[in-house]
Amino acid sequence: MIKTLRKLAIILGLAPPLACAYPAYDMVMPNGSQLHLVGSIHMGTKDMSPLPASLMKQLKQADGIIVEVDISKPVNFNGRSDYPHLSERLSEPEYLELTKISQQLKLDIKHIATESGWQAALVLQNTQAQQFGLQGEYGIDYQVIQLANQHDIPIIELEGAQKQLDLLEQLPNNGMPLLQDSLTHWQDNELLMQIMVGWWLNQHPSNEPLSLPYGMSGDLYDLMVADRNRQWEQQLLSLPKGKYVVVVGALHLFGEHNLLQLLKENAGVTSYDNATQI
Repeated sequence: MIKTLRKLAIILGLAPPLACAYPAYDMVMPNGSQLHLVGSIHMGTKDMSPLPASLMKQLKQADGIIVEVDISKPVNFNGRSDYPHLSERLSEPEYLELTKISQQLKLDIKHIATESGWQAALVLQNTQAQQFGLQGEYGIDYQVIQLANQHDIPIIELEGAQKQLDLLEQLPNNGMPLLQDSLTHWQDNELLMQIMVGWWLNQHPSNEPLSLPYGMSGDLYDLMVADRNRQWEQQLLSLPKGKYVVVVGALHLFGEHNLLQLLKENAGVTSYDNATQI
């Protein structure tokens, strides 16, 4: 973590950055705003609480905390649950894979059989995370928002719950591509969770670039990741001058058109890492 008094020296190249015990990146915007970008995992283990002391210090000193959505707010969703059975919407090999995964998760397919594709995908992913030992209350987003509320630190949403729901509702074929992608990369998803949890438990080598084994591709990636990154870039560039902690899903900091790269390509942005090369 780069301490406040060292920022100027680091920018000028007079002092090396300190190692950061979690995936994070620091940037200075054209108007002088300081951003501490954090790669979040939305569900975590008990060992991930409390947050690292260095991150809590950053949060308490921030003028605002920026998240994808403030999950402390109530969400109302009354979506359809009368779609054709998934056996009719998936190919035979895909449905066999779904059956196998559901058995592994001890999940009765009837609970998701007539849901939209994206809802079924989210149920599978959430159940997989729980089976892996992850819980929402230990997720980085949740802990950050709780701390912000306790210390009356302003919370700024990049999207908000309704916008995220609208995005999922806009997926083609009622979100079936997201479900199919989840089935195809099921084992990769488990590896992703292991890697990201490891980062937060300080198990990553600080002298090597962080990388992930899997990411969405094609139109689904553009809609779910790249397009959102472009929107977030503009929102971050338009912030009033201040010091902010930005907490987004770690997948938004990797791959093509990732948020970090978009910001670094802006001529007015100065970036310096924390010996955690993302």
